[in-house]
Amino acid sequence: MARPVWSGVITFGLVTVPVRMYSATEDHTTHFHQLQRGTDDRVRNKRVNERTGKDVGYDDIVKGYEISDGEYVTVEPEELQDIAPGKSQVIDVSGFVAADEVDPVHYVRAYYLSPGGEQYHKPYELLRAALATTGRTGIATFVMHSKEYLVALRAGEDVLALHTLHWADEIRDPREELPELPEHERTGSRELRTAQQLVESMSTTFRPQDYHDTYEERVRALIEAKAKGERITPEEGPPEATNVVDLSEALNRSIERARARGGGRGGGTARRGGTGRSGARSGSRGAGRSGAGGGSRGGSRAGSRERPREGRRKSAPKKTSAGRGGPPLEELSKDELYRRATDRGVKGRSRMTREQLAEALGASKKAA
Repeated sequence: MARPVWSGVITFGLVTVPVRMYSATEDHTTHFHQLQRGTDDRVRNKRVNERTGKDVGYDDIVKGYEISDGEYVTVEPEELQDIAPGKSQVIDVSGFVAADEVDPVHYVRAYYLSPGGEQYHKPYELLRAALATTGRTGIATFVMHSKEYLVALRAGEDVLALHTLHWADEIRDPREELPELPEHERTGSRELRTAQQLVESMSTTFRPQDYHDTYEERVRALIEAKAKGERITPEEGPPEATNVVDLSEALNRSIERARARGGGRGGGTARRGGTGRSGARSGSRGAGRSGAGGGSRGGSRAGSRERPREGRRKSAPKKTSAGRGGPPLEELSKDELYRRATDRGVKGRSRMTREQLAEALGASKKAA
């Protein structure tokens, strides 16, 4: 059972709801130690006085802000505590906005809120249901670990979710930060209409469980292989950029391929809207909701060959997609092949090339 990282109350209007806050996410990254090359000796970071070269104890370190070259203003920890925002233990909701008004660039970290006790279940659920049915997000501030946060309070299917936000002056302006940006596409241009058709034909339902961290899997496979004295196959390089001259043709062929595959990986029609009321309800329930099929990162990276026409005679039958009348395995992207190999429990899949994955899937189908 997770432990709360903060506890306090939510206030909106004259209503006060005691809550406990829990981290909503965890890191699955493989963490490495630093070793000296050729040895098993750990390399550790130390706090060293750069002038004397001597170690400095943690208690002897103060914070310093450089006001000019080599000149600092020093600040003691107690001085920072004296000016920190009051530890009010209150998530003070100042107002409610439409769910899609908060640009995703503002989001930092997600937390779950639970009622502070059984006697507070009713006001907690009333707030959650009110946010869900109105499609609103609460904007609030609160203090945690002597730091003030701007936060968004959103409704999930069963839980209230709190997201810390970047302050306005922490968001960079892309027009100032990026070296160049293209002019806006003319409304109604042929290329824009075709691109819109492609987006619609690839529309699907977002199912987070259908996606997995393939790079992290490759890292773990690399560690396992090296531990056994084996080698791992390098990944294929990125695809070449689309030539501007061939853009229209590439868009049209992409639409044909998406339609041949039955639209997006979700296999259903495009979900329209996605903001307002339905957007607010999506909060934290995405991982637990089942849609009409799932999305896959391989959806837009299908092979370049077109599907053979129905009834065309072939010299040799191709390996089909799990025997369901889908495209041949050779025409699937590596990501899609890997996902299917994972579903079938194909051993050694993380070290296989695209062709080896297709061959292994074909063999597993015959064995079945």
